[in-house]
Amino acid sequence: SRAEDCGAAEAAGGGFRPARVAVVVKTTRYEFEQQRYRYAGLCEEDLKQLLALKGSNYAGLLERHRIHTKNVEHVVDSLRSEKIEVRLVKRREYNEETVRWADAVISAGGDGTMLLAASKVFDKFKPVIGVNTDPERSEGHLCLPVRYTHSFPEALQKLYRGEFRWQWRQRIRLYLEGTGINPVPVDLHEQQLSQEQHSRAHINERFQDQRSDVSGPHLLPVRALNEVFIGESLSSRASYYEISVDDGPWEKQKSSGLNVCTGTGSKAWSYNINKVASQAVEEILNIVTNDYNESLQYSPEEPKMFFSVREPIVNRVFSSSRQRGFSSKVCVRSRCWDACMVVDGGTSFEFNDGAIASILIDKEDALCTVLLEE
Repeated sequence: SRAEDCGAAEAAGGGFRPARVAVVVKTTRYEFEQQRYRYAGLCEEDLKQLLALKGSNYAGLLERHRIHTKNVEHVVDSLRSEKIEVRLVKRREYNEETVRWADAVISAGGDGTMLLAASKVFDKFKPVIGVNTDPERSEGHLCLPVRYTHSFPEALQKLYRGEFRWQWRQRIRLYLEGTGINPVPVDLHEQQLSQEQHSRAHINERFQDQRSDVSGPHLLPVRALNEVFIGESLSSRASYYEISVDDGPWEKQKSSGLNVCTGTGSKAWSYNINKVASQAVEEILNIVTNDYNESLQYSPEEPKMFFSVREPIVNRVFSSSRQRGFSSKVCVRSRCWDACMVVDGGTSFEFNDGAIASILIDKEDALCTVLLEE
């Protein structure tokens, strides 16, 4: 089996040569705007003028699109020259059947595309590899080093020769239970939803799915590679909830939301929530500040989570004994009016009064990725 082959290759230091690869391609901003307004009957010249009115550079968007497309073609041509069968899919076409068909999945885009590609892979031994197709505009933290964007054949040869290390990035699984839960997700990828549209989408999904009256615990069909965020949809409204860390006592809290991340996500949103800016402290504290900030980041392979209560409200009624810290399990009971639980910024679940989320890591959910040297 592929699982046995993958494990044996790692143990023996052997290589990896997939026969079938699915390449998941991001939608560029140019494509997004083109598709968005084409349905309204706009021609290319009308689109150009409309983008100019919005302050967007049409020529710039088109140039970024061409750079991305060229780099995608480079990846695909490199694979096919090695007699590897390739299935090129756009984000909207990517599904579980494509994942089953492929021996490996390559995301061609940035970190957002990598998160989407990983979201449908539940086989611990099926590699997901990211290629940053626009390094000048995308950080690509989850992707291969930038040099392989333009020299992908070199990356393939290293895979064949076993000159890499498997990395199993731990992911978060979620159970939902309680009154009035709705385990059906709303896909936020490629959508720009207003707060009203987001709330309406959750209502529509509730009535379309007969499982919405399930009391749980219900294992949600997603795994978080970066983080889970819980909070009111309207960000100016305080989020009201109860929290239990590592099966400890429940604590009432009000804040601007809760973030729970993996080691992968410890360098992203969670880090920026908790870091101490050097500008805010005296020079004498810089060393202490740097040590603290570095302690917020940890290995993606460590089976633990880091939770962060954003801007807690502490008064006579509400407490916040632990605003941040490492944990193995976090439970949250919603007391919100119009809240959501968002996984990796792309999948949203309704999370209103009475719903309870259990957030934890299971090693079986780990994502297999590849580490190549710079």
